[in-house]
Amino acid sequence: MLTRKPIFPGIIELNFQAGEVLGCNVYLVYDADEWILIDIGYEETVDDFVEIIRQLDFPLSRCKTLVATHADVDHIQGLAKLKQLLKTTVTSHPNAVKPLESGDTLLTLAEIEAQNLKLAMPPVQIEHQVNDGDVIQVGSIKLEVWHTPGHTDSQLAFRVGDVLLSGDNIYRDGCIGAIDAHHGSDIKAFIRSLERIRDSDVQWLAPSHGPIFRNNPDLLNRTIERLRGYLKMADFGTLAEGWPLMDQWEEEVAQSKLPEGLEQLK
Repeated sequence: MLTRKPIFPGIIELNFQAGEVLGCNVYLVYDADEWILIDIGYEETVDDFVEIIRQLDFPLSRCKTLVATHADVDHIQGLAKLKQLLKTTVTSHPNAVKPLESGDTLLTLAEIEAQNLKLAMPPVQIEHQVNDGDVIQVGSIKLEVWHTPGHTDSQLAFRVGDVLLSGDNIYRDGCIGAIDAHHGSDIKAFIRSLERIRDSDVQWLAPSHGPIFRNNPDLLNRTIERLRGYLKMADFGTLAEGWPLMDQWEEEVAQSKLPEGLEQLK
């Protein structure tokens, strides 16, 4: 048997427990013998995580549900396999139901043809849907559900006391979950979600990738300001709300204006 290494009371992160990074962060939340998993990662590491859970002496039959933070392949490809092994249910935000139940390879980013990426995305039935303000109960532990859209429209975070299991909202280096129009990203919504985290009294952020870190308003502010800049950048295509350069170009065209030092050819 393994000695349990909880990162907070009632919360084990399975990569940290294993002493090696097997994939995205997988949080096992427990009270006595009852437990849930938040995310599972790729199908190929499911057996590794199950073996860790066995050695931690958690009864496999007491898994209350498997929770998907959102519908990206690196978080949920193994859900169908794990659900079958544990004979339990799956819980997600309503916006994640369709891509998960249909095994949509495009919305889950399992298939990106331009990068020659094509992963299997086994469909999985969702028995329970949760939204902002709902509570998931694990024994005496209550996880308050936060809907924090931006990275995707289904992104969830979960508050347990002073800790927020914060999904792909923000990481210790100030980076955020990828912004991609193809899987429901929304920059304005992302800013609102980060402001909510910044303004909360949560003390610790436990993200879906990378180490746990303190909720730092300065870090959040820097990231929020960066995202506000994205709203005026062509780099983000249809996700930007405008491109000031094109307004400037219209004015310069109307005025036949060229850069200073460049004479118009005649």
